[in-house]
Parts: sequence; C-alpha cells; structure tokens
Amino acid sequence: MSLGSLEAFLNPVKVENKKVIVSNRFKDKDGNLVPFEIRPITQEENKMLIKKYTKRDKKGQEYFDRAEYISELTASAVVFPDLTNAELQKAYGVLGASALLQKMLYVGEYAELAQAVQELSGLDTDINEDIEEVKNA
Repeated sequence: MSLGSLEAFLNPVKVENKKVIVSNRFKDKDGNLVPFEIRPITQEENKMLIKKYTKRDKKGQEYFDRAEYISELTASAVVFPDLTNAELQKAYGVLGASALLQKMLYVGEYAELAQAVQELSGLDTDINEDIEEVKNA
C-alpha cells in the first residue's frame, strides 16, 4: 500500500452544501427567490434514521416506515432555513423540523427537495436497496 493511497482517505474531497430553489413562493423583500441550503447526510446518520424507522408490529414482523424516514432524512439535511427555529415553527403552527418542512412545502416542492438531498448524499432515486442492505448488515 502506498502512502499516496492512504492520503486520499485521510483528506477526502468535501462535498459542499448546495442551494436549491424548490419553490417560487419564497422571495426576499426585493422579489428574489430564496433557495433552501442542504448538506449531504453521512451513512452514520442514515443508519441511525433507518434504525429509528424500522419497527416491529405486535406479531414481531419487521416493517420500515419509509415516509417518516424520508421526511426526517430531508429535514436533517436542510441547513437553511433553520427548521428548528421556534418562530418559524410557530408561524406554521407545528412543532419539529420535519413537521415544519411538510407544512411549508407543496407535494412537488417537497419531492424536489427530498430528491436533491438524496442526490447530494450519493443516494440513487430508489433508496430501497440501500435500506435493505443496511437492515441486513
């Protein structure tokens, strides 16, 4: 093993946060569209979310709440606006980052944001395979 090879793992290229416009409804005082800023989700974070949303029913059957998983995955990646801001949550009448995001966005806007988060995090559009792989590991 050459030192140069190890060096690549010690100093990986950082994936930058990304600004995405998912709606034409959010504008600043000058009328400019305001983007959401998202960050990539690490596999460590992803694994915790998968574990959190993998449940067992009364018969012991395991099931995965994909909708809530995607919801929290997406909300976790949003850097701006600050979805934990109490004033913002109060304005929409909700508690929690995930609930706020779902209340703020229309279906298509939400889907676009979720897709951008998944792409930035290196996931394909269909993440079921990744979920199964982690669950079976």
